Amino acid sequence: MGRKRVAKGQYGYIKQQKIWASVRTIFLYAVSLSLFGIGIWETGSKENLLTVVAILGCLPAGRSTVNMVMFLRAEGCSGEAKEKIGGYAGGFMELYDMFFTSYEKNYQVSHMVVKDHIVCGYSENKKMDIQACEKHLAAHLKQGGCKGAAVKIYDDIEKYCEGLKNLRTQEKQGSAEGEAKKAETEILENLLAIAL
Repeated sequence: MGRKRVAKGQYGYIKQQKIWASVRTIFLYAVSLSLFGIGIWETGSKENLLTVVAILGCLPAGRSTVNMVMFLRAEGCSGEAKEKIGGYAGGFMELYDMFFTSYEKNYQVSHMVVKDHIVCGYSENKKMDIQACEKHLAAHLKQGGCKGAAVKIYDDIEKYCEGLKNLRTQEKQGSAEGEAKKAETEILENLLAIAL
C-alpha cells in the first residue's frame, strides 16, 4: 500500500516535504556526480560533453538544496497542538503547517482558520514577531485581491482556542453564505500561494 501525498495546508505537510526534498536533492547530486564520473571514465579527461551535462545538472540540484534547507528549518504543527485545537476548529476552513517567508523574517504558523474575512492563526514559535507576521499576511492578502481581510495570530494556545470559540459565535450570527464561502476560498488560495 503506497503512502498518500500530503497536500499543502494539511497536517504533516512539512514533515513529508523535509523527507521528499532531502531525497530529491541527494538523487539530483548523485545523477550529476555519476555523469561526471562516467565522462571521465569513458574519455580519460574531464573535458567532455558529459561534464557539461553534469554541470547543468547541478542547477536543479542547487535549487532543490535551497528548497531542502527551507523545509529543514521549518517546523510543523505538533501533535499536542493539533489535538487541542481539533475540538474548536471543526467546521472551519483549516490550514496546518504554514510557513511564510519575507525578506526580513520567516513566520511559522502551525494552524490557521478562515471564516468570512477573518484569518485566525496559532504559532508555536514563541520567538516569532506576531505583529510583523500579521502585517505581512494582511499586505499579501490585500495585494492578492482580498479586500478587508483581518489577520490575527496568537502564540498562546488557550487564547487561540478562545478566539476560535468567539469566531464560532460570530458564525451563528452569520452573513450571506455564498459571499462568505467565496471570500474564504479566495483567502485560502492566497495563503496557500504564499506559503512554503
